[in-house]
Amino acid sequence: GLGVVALFCTALYAFPRTAVLGAILLTAYMGGTVATHLRVGNPFFSHMLFGVYLAVLAWGGLYLRDARVRALLPWSSRGER
Repeated sequence: GLGVVALFCTALYAFPRTAVLGAILLTAYMGGTVATHLRVGNPFFSHMLFGVYLAVLAWGGLYLRDARVRALLPWSSRGER
């Protein structure tokens, strides 16, 4: 069941029209993995933060490919007048 949910969120992320929703759902899913690893007591950097690493990569990829996200979070003030 968890794999199907992850695949569904990833499929939403893959299509440009639903990419923002997919990124939000993937971030929530990865938050659940962090909470699970915290509860079990797994190592911090290798296991517990792996979901955070994946969520940062997902949002970074979305930032690079979607102008709407870049407009919300400008990296620099160049281009603004």
